[in-house]
Amino acid sequence: MDTSVTDHLLGTTRSVRRKLDLSRPVEPEVLEECLRLALQAPTPGNQQAWRWLVVRDQAVKDRLAGLFRRVGKAYLEANAAALGEAINEPSVARAFASGQHLIDVIDRVPVFVIPCLKGRPSGDNATDAAFYGGIFPAVWNFQLALRSRGLGSTLTTYHLTHEAEAAGILGIPSDVTQVGLLPVAYTTVPDFKPASRVPLSEVAYLDGWGNAL
Repeated sequence: MDTSVTDHLLGTTRSVRRKLDLSRPVEPEVLEECLRLALQAPTPGNQQAWRWLVVRDQAVKDRLAGLFRRVGKAYLEANAAALGEAINEPSVARAFASGQHLIDVIDRVPVFVIPCLKGRPSGDNATDAAFYGGIFPAVWNFQLALRSRGLGSTLTTYHLTHEAEAAGILGIPSDVTQVGLLPVAYTTVPDFKPASRVPLSEVAYLDGWGNAL
């Protein structure tokens, strides 16, 4: 295995919002390839409880976009008010502009993919860790597969505030949990750079909390 290739893939797969190509269609076969790779992710007890809802119909996307915008707009406004003058710092301003852009164009993204899980969370941390652990590795597999084929995505959760309403739009049964919405499109740039992250020494410990690794 060429680690230079895998390390580049892992180190440069970003949440893509502003650089989604809104005019280029996403071929069904490419999406299916990526979803098949998503299914290779680890799954607790081999339950394979994941379900994937692919949305291409513009009328359905418009209705989901309404839910997305309603929550996203309120979220950004609340955070902007809480940040005060700090919102003018370049890195913060870029993040807000990126989020606002996606809210503005969400209905124009070619495909939505909504990952779901059979069942409902229990409220018990140990049980729910396993529950959600049954989908997020698969979501990441899907995003990596997209990235390797020139597509981008970002895992969003705005519409989950109105999960029941979204379920009604999509015909999702009441015993199925939506865990996000991924806008999927080709990217307008061929590559991405590693993100700025805090040093490993500040977030990883050895044998006990706070012990230097």
